[in-house]
Amino acid sequence: MTMVSPLWLLLLLALLWGPCEGSGAGVNFRFASYIGDHMVLQKEPAGAVVWGYGEVGGIVLVTLHQAQETIMKKIAYVKEQSETWIVVLDPMKPGGPYNMMAKHITKKKIYNQTIYDVLFGDIWLCSGQSNMEMTVSQIFNASEEEAKAVAYPFIRILTVALVEAKEELEDLASVDLPWSLPTPKNLGHGNFTYYSAVCWLFGRYMYDTLKYPIGLVSSSWSGTPIEAWSSWRSLQSCGVTMEEKHLYNGPTDHSILWNSMIHPLLNMTLKGVVWYQGESNAYYNTDLYNCTFPALIEDWRQAFHYGSLGQTQRLFPFGFVQLSSATSKQKDDGFPRIRWHQTADLGYVPNVRMPNTFMAVAMDLCDRDSPFGSIHPRDKRTVAYRLHLGARAVAYGEKMLPYQGPLPEKTELLADKKFLKLDYDQKIQVQKLDDKIYEISCCIGHQCEWIPAPMGNSSSQTLALKVDSCHHGTVTALRYAWSTWPCEYKQCPIYNPSSTLPAPPFITFIPS
Repeated sequence: MTMVSPLWLLLLLALLWGPCEGSGAGVNFRFASYIGDHMVLQKEPAGAVVWGYGEVGGIVLVTLHQAQETIMKKIAYVKEQSETWIVVLDPMKPGGPYNMMAKHITKKKIYNQTIYDVLFGDIWLCSGQSNMEMTVSQIFNASEEEAKAVAYPFIRILTVALVEAKEELEDLASVDLPWSLPTPKNLGHGNFTYYSAVCWLFGRYMYDTLKYPIGLVSSSWSGTPIEAWSSWRSLQSCGVTMEEKHLYNGPTDHSILWNSMIHPLLNMTLKGVVWYQGESNAYYNTDLYNCTFPALIEDWRQAFHYGSLGQTQRLFPFGFVQLSSATSKQKDDGFPRIRWHQTADLGYVPNVRMPNTFMAVAMDLCDRDSPFGSIHPRDKRTVAYRLHLGARAVAYGEKMLPYQGPLPEKTELLADKKFLKLDYDQKIQVQKLDDKIYEISCCIGHQCEWIPAPMGNSSSQTLALKVDSCHHGTVTALRYAWSTWPCEYKQCPIYNPSSTLPAPPFITFIPS
């Protein structure tokens, strides 16, 4: 005798009980909070993950439709412990729109919900603190950017609400802006609300390049240190154990935003992440950042890969903005140290500790007159442009595209010890001579002091620095742009000539 499985029995009942359908309001049946009309799902080669809640014992039939045609069907059981269901859609080519229906089937009734106007493309998660949270209305050329919004109906945007949690949440507690088409109001809703200017502009540049749908998910909170966005695992791996209170605008408790604003997104299939954070660590756990930042990247990658049932790449691309400048009365090097630690103390990315990453240097985008404080420069368009170059090269494999500024690959103290020769890894454009932006460590005995090394002659890939001021001592190290405010707006001395990308800050030892 052939036995009929409970799954097929319920499906048979679904066909017989077609008229007894409801909206889903009578049971705990719904999609996850961030799944809604106008959304973007991740395109091929990955499969998009779709999930929600249901009644234990029921099954969920998910179907994708375009016009009157059924594109695919997927079936899932409602899990007993979590009361959740999850399916992985077949990989889809970019495009749309589609409608997606979920039918919840129990022995008593059938409920269904439909998500309309779904596109397939690339989904980027944008996170960090206030410089990521700044809206389009707060930046230079705001009205121009807002007016362009209607020309990008295939970019969709979502903003996660500001919520704290002591424990890891399964789903978002709230959404500030559900999946939406871009409008002037959505892009400039208010100061530090929605929509993130860096996220939007990055997505706009990517759409202009790729010509297919882009989904942008913004999850940021002003004044927050990296510890708030890190899981307990990654903090523990760096020896961060104490939960100290510090005077910042946003929440600072360890993992409190990981729990509420990142962990609930882990089932989402992503293309990559863009990050702009670090100001709040310039004076808090500063010298742990060379561990906590690479650890966050690694932990997010592992968690999203696992949460998406392997659909998000294990080493998905991770881009970030190296800190810009700010006026400060404090005579310290918190900002340059964080900039250095953002690269795991190597000065460039990708590197062995931070594979598949890309960086936008922003130290030359200072804004002394920003009404939001100099720590919040308004030129986010250049930030996003530099980020998108990195994404094109690292995330999308575009060859021969300059996406980072020059770094010296060799330093040589000439025989007369009056000049230090730098050989750069690419052609350089010396925009101006600067007597102070390069500094050498001049050591006499055990006493060392940083002193300026004025710029001298240059060629297409070399630069000479005058170091004769250390004639009574030994030159042991060299650093570049090692200050909170290294140069004025787009006036640092060294750039890539073809892409006008600034040379990043660095510190290096000089061989004796």
